[in-house]
Amino acid sequence: NHTEKVGRSNCTTVTMFILLGLFRHTELQILFFFMFLLIYTITIIGNSLIIIVTVHPSFYTPMYFFLRVLSFVDICTTSVIVPKMLVNFLSQDKSISYIGCAAQLYFLIFLAAAECYLLVAMAYDRYVAICNPLRYTIMMNRKVCFSLVLLSFLTGNVVSVVQTAWVFTLPFCGPNKINYFFCDISPLIILLCTETSLYEIQATTTTVLVIFTPFSLILLSYIFIISRILTMPSAKGRYKTFCTCSSHLLVVMLYYGSGSLIYLRPKFSYPQDTKKLLALVYTTITPMLNPIIYSLRNKDVKRILRTMIRK
Repeated sequence: NHTEKVGRSNCTTVTMFILLGLFRHTELQILFFFMFLLIYTITIIGNSLIIIVTVHPSFYTPMYFFLRVLSFVDICTTSVIVPKMLVNFLSQDKSISYIGCAAQLYFLIFLAAAECYLLVAMAYDRYVAICNPLRYTIMMNRKVCFSLVLLSFLTGNVVSVVQTAWVFTLPFCGPNKINYFFCDISPLIILLCTETSLYEIQATTTTVLVIFTPFSLILLSYIFIISRILTMPSAKGRYKTFCTCSSHLLVVMLYYGSGSLIYLRPKFSYPQDTKKLLALVYTTITPMLNPIIYSLRNKDVKRILRTMIRK
């Protein structure tokens, strides 16, 4: 029994939630467990290798500093979601406590918002490197890099506190079944027993601030970058310069694409199964692909990895 009666009325308050999971095929739970365990293992190993490799003295540059932070954020993001999902694949008890659900939502929003702004910092780094190469070391010194990362985390924390507090100060009166594989805003507000139109406006405003504003800044950076690349006389130089941005651009498309489709309209818009697949992209697939994308497109990373493997 995951609800309790409150006062003298028949009104109940939710004390726990039930996560219905990603798939409804109970006969395939073992297969899904091993599949997502493999994805989680690849994510942890791949991002850990990126962190270890880029600590090498030859990688003491802002681009690799941001890449290390991105890998750390990806490890944390997937660790907030996947372990609980793996447990639910094997367990009959798919409940999550009220506090546990709030904590999961807080860390997810915090890390997701921080990554959005971290990707902006990485785009700014590429803009300075390509459009202002002579001033690069001055404009992207260590203090600036740390400040950009700190600002990303502070912004993510503020957004997360506001969103989590807003959702969990509203009443949940049952049912308590979340048709999702983790505690997220869109499936939670469906369970609220109060008018949510005001919250949906607030959530859409937050989406604009956290997704579209950073994406607009990234887009603006790439407009300047592409304009600069097109003025280069050598085709080889244009190709080589664009390759330094291609990995970041691909990650941006994956991350912002799936996130904006989910959070633009948090309550409706897509079937729930479609939302689950979109959420799967930015919580598990993108963190797994990021180290692969960056390592395959970077000769220096591949060179150090080969050296480490030989040793």
